Amino acid sequence: MSNATERRILTAPAAVARAAARMTALPEQRWILTQPREVRVSFAEEVLGREDAELRQQVWMLRQPRDVRESFIADVLLAEDG
Repeated sequence: MSNATERRILTAPAAVARAAARMTALPEQRWILTQPREVRVSFAEEVLGREDAELRQQVWMLRQPRDVRESFIADVLLAEDG
């Protein structure tokens, strides 16, 4: 999927993002697609299409409010542990 397509889906209204979340296999993608639009837009602007996207993604997460970070831990990281 191209960065432009990813950006359109991430910044789309919640109903579109939730529908896309149901079709993805990766927990990280499902998680970001179920976040409020402002969180998704922030991720798209700060991370997508960047050469150092992996580092930017880590920095982006650390700068998020506690509730966003905690939901990632619960929905992605702890879910992977079973």
